[in-house]
Parts: sequence; structure tokens; C-alpha cells
Amino acid sequence: MSARVYLDWNATAPLRAEARVAMLAAMDVVGNPSSVHAEGRAARAVVERAREQLAEALGAAAADIVFTSGATEAAALALAGRDLQCAMVEHECVTAWCEAELDAGADGKVAVEDPTNSALQLANGETGIIQDLPEGLAVSDLVQGFGKLPFGFDWSGVSIGFVSAHKFGGPKGVGALVMKQGIDLLPRMRGGGQEMGRRSGTENVIGIAGLGAAAAAARRDLDNGRWDEVAALRDRLESRLLDAVPDLAIIGRGQKRLPNVTCFAVPGWKGETQVMQMDLAGFAVSAGSACSSGKVRPSKVLRAMGLDDVTASSALRVSIGPDTKEGDLMRFADAWIKAHQRRAATTGAAAAG
Repeated sequence: MSARVYLDWNATAPLRAEARVAMLAAMDVVGNPSSVHAEGRAARAVVERAREQLAEALGAAAADIVFTSGATEAAALALAGRDLQCAMVEHECVTAWCEAELDAGADGKVAVEDPTNSALQLANGETGIIQDLPEGLAVSDLVQGFGKLPFGFDWSGVSIGFVSAHKFGGPKGVGALVMKQGIDLLPRMRGGGQEMGRRSGTENVIGIAGLGAAAAAARRDLDNGRWDEVAALRDRLESRLLDAVPDLAIIGRGQKRLPNVTCFAVPGWKGETQVMQMDLAGFAVSAGSACSSGKVRPSKVLRAMGLDDVTASSALRVSIGPDTKEGDLMRFADAWIKAHQRRAATTGAAAAG
């Protein structure tokens, strides 16, 4: 029996070896990072080292980084009480706080007329479509793009951005906000005054250590061209699928996309059904964002792009990474094609009868 194959990197990336090593070392650091004794200073050093690693990877200053419990908390810290505009292609952690008044075109791109009062993601986790971030943009969800795309916060023109460690090989449950100096935010967590008064609560030293190490490793992979190799592998998968199913709808094909994701649909073949069939065959894929998977409703991202409910409910997302092997990916293609052929035969027989 073949080993299972993980093809859901946009939901969560496998933990990097560098992050594991950093976290194990941090477990032996006893002190509270707010304590002034030697043990506390040792814990503080772990946090500040990670802050520097993330800042360097993001192209920001260490003083611009605020550690949080993840991207959802960071989004709330950045967006709550600001009445910004966004489009429905954004993640729920953004649309929960914004007026969804911006429109996405059929190509998934969002036109932003008032950047200083708008939020716009760097890249979409379901389709992979990359946005053009305008100068002066108030807030950007950098979660899916960070570590996969060339990006520098200092030259991006973005005022506030946020990331999540587990999307680039760090641990789950830790993230960060990055913001230009001089911006004031209303703290959502109050009490101890940690993170320069912007997010109270004892820092997750172990998780933060893993985040920093993962960010540094992710930047090295990007600089070394690892994601160019991933993009070539993704393109080979799409070619294999299209050879077998020429009318397959690949969402965003021809647009600038993340190098690791393909989203495709056979209208009428439910995405959840495909996920279950592929799971039984030994492949982990998804029917969209992990935060919305399992909810039987059409993808709001695909609906925002103008797709009908049937097609939006039939999408399957495959997302891969630098560790994905071509043989495993082609085995997935074969399994999916066989499932498609079985469905086509069953549908045809039912129609004939």
C-alpha cells in the first residue's frame, strides 16, 4: 500500500526541520520574557531573535513586528474599528471586519480606488491569484504570499500586513503583524503591556522561536529558486489533467498565481465528494480554504469572481511545496482521472437509461 501524499500546503505547510530544532531548544528556556533576571533575559533573547528573523525575511524593521496568536488575531488588531473596504475574495478574518464593497473581476483581480481606506490580500489561498498592491494600501493579508513570492514590506507601499507561521513551515497558533512606524493601533488584548503595549499576554516563546526559524528558512528557499521548481511541477500537473480532461476549468490559469496551487472544477462534481474520494485513495487535498472546508456551500471566492453556484461548489484545490515529489503528484493525477472517468461512465449510463 502506497504512503499517503499530502497536497494541502495552503491549509498548513509541514513543519520545517529548522522550526522543530528552534522550538525544541526554546522548550529548555525557563524564564518569562518579561522578567529581568537571567532566565527572563534568555527567554527575551529567543523572542527578539525571532523578531529579527521575521523582520529580515519580510523586509521590515524588527520594531515593526508584533507577535500574535495567528493571522486571525492579527487581522482583528489591524482592522477592527477602521471601516475599511475589501472584496469577497478576502479571507473570512478580513471580511469579518470590512465592508465588502470592492468588486473582483472574472480574473480574480480587485480594483482599489481608495487604497488608504482599503484592505487587499497579496495572494488568494484558493485560486492562487496574485493582486497588484497599490501604494498607500491600508492593510494587506500576506499569509499565502509570504515565503512564496518576492516581497519587501519596506517597498510594498502597504501600511499594515500580517502573516501566519504555519503557512510557511512554522507551528500552528502563532502569527505576526507588521506595520509602518508611526501607526497607532487600538490594542485588542490589554493587561501586561507586552509587545510594546500593542498586544498584551505572555509571549508564546516556543511558537515564536519556530516562526522565526521558519521565516528565515522560507526566505532562503525563495532566494534559492525552490518555488520556481514548484511552479514547474504544478504546471506539469495541470498539463496532465488537461490532456485527460480537455474541458477542465482551471481557475486563474493564465493569470499571475502562487507557484504552488491549482484550483480546478468539473461542474456538477461536488468538491467535497472529490476530497473524500481522493482521501480514500491516499491523497490529502481540499475543496477550498481550510477555514471554510466542510461547510456545504459554494466558495465565496469563486462566486465573487462570477462563477455560478454549481461550478463554485465543484472546485478542488491542490497545493504543493518544495518537498512534493513529482511521482507522488502524478499518482494523484492518475487517481483523480480514474475517478473522473468512473463518474463520467456512471453519469452516461444513467442518462442512457
